[in-house]
Amino acid sequence: MSSRRPSPLGGAKPTREDLARFAAAGPDDLDDVLPAPGAPVRLLIVGINPGLWTAAVNAPFAHPGNRFWPSLQRAGILDRRIDASRGLDAADEQEILGRGIAMTNLVARPTARADELSREELREGGRTLVARVREMRPRAVAVVGITAFRTAFSLPRARMGRQDAEEVAGWPQGSALWVLPQPSGLNAHETVDSLAAHWRAVWEACPDPSDQEEP
Repeated sequence: MSSRRPSPLGGAKPTREDLARFAAAGPDDLDDVLPAPGAPVRLLIVGINPGLWTAAVNAPFAHPGNRFWPSLQRAGILDRRIDASRGLDAADEQEILGRGIAMTNLVARPTARADELSREELREGGRTLVARVREMRPRAVAVVGITAFRTAFSLPRARMGRQDAEEVAGWPQGSALWVLPQPSGLNAHETVDSLAAHWRAVWEACPDPSDQEEP
């Protein structure tokens, strides 16, 4: 049974007043998408922090203009396109977890724009992420947003793509580390197709942990 809470708006589209109200949401007001403890994770997807729309409906990458969900479907990672704009339902969550995907953020505090986060918030988020990865042991981790990644892990020269995980203090062996572009509609450098190509590369590079070779 899911431990995630439904949208606090009951499936309604957020209004401007709703978005303003959820700007003050705390870290306990939003839920990650996580499997049962001990369940294998193929890919842990890490956003920067929740946008106001995401906070209002308690669902990741929920803004209608975000290309995240269409790009995952285009990449063949999800069998169908999820519409998170009014929240996730049980079938959506099962579609995500059933593919071995988990989702969290570097920083839990919602903002209208990621550049409203402080350097220390991002660095604390980086330390928290390392601890979570050491506990979950996903096959791969994809952080969505190169600028936030550079700040969170003090790697100013990091570039998009697969990272040298040994440069991140405490990062466990066996969990590949990637950085992908922001799928927000504000990122004019990317399209659904180009984002899908990035996701496909990550997915194909991390084998399904539930697959075991025959003895």
